[in-house]
Amino acid sequence: MSTKIFVNLPVQDLDKSRDFFSRLGYSFNSQFSDDNCACLVISDDIFAMLLTEPFFKSFTKKEIADSRNSTEVMLALSADSRADVDELADKALAAGGRAAGDPQDHGFMYGRSFYDLDDHHWEVVWMDPAVIEQQES
Repeated sequence: MSTKIFVNLPVQDLDKSRDFFSRLGYSFNSQFSDDNCACLVISDDIFAMLLTEPFFKSFTKKEIADSRNSTEVMLALSADSRADVDELADKALAAGGRAAGDPQDHGFMYGRSFYDLDDHHWEVVWMDPAVIEQQES
């Protein structure tokens, strides 16, 4: 069995967060979702557990980082093409997200970033497979 990752993110409004990520084309696993959390399915092995802030707080003794004023983590997702990077970033902006920076174009690598409704920082990156293959040999 491959290793899976479940990233837990606090959200202020679970319904709005569900709507935001649905507009990006993602689905939710209802088996692991309720009034306190929604299991966002990013891929077969990657999930983001969107937890209401009070529910998130029940798992830690630390304060929840204020993502409007600080960055604790940047979540980076790979894309299959430059067009896929633009498509996902554009959907995020249309759904109410904000650009987190300018597009980064390095020729062999292209990326864009956005903040979701709770100011969590997301990166979407494409790397030319031919360049990766050359580096591995």
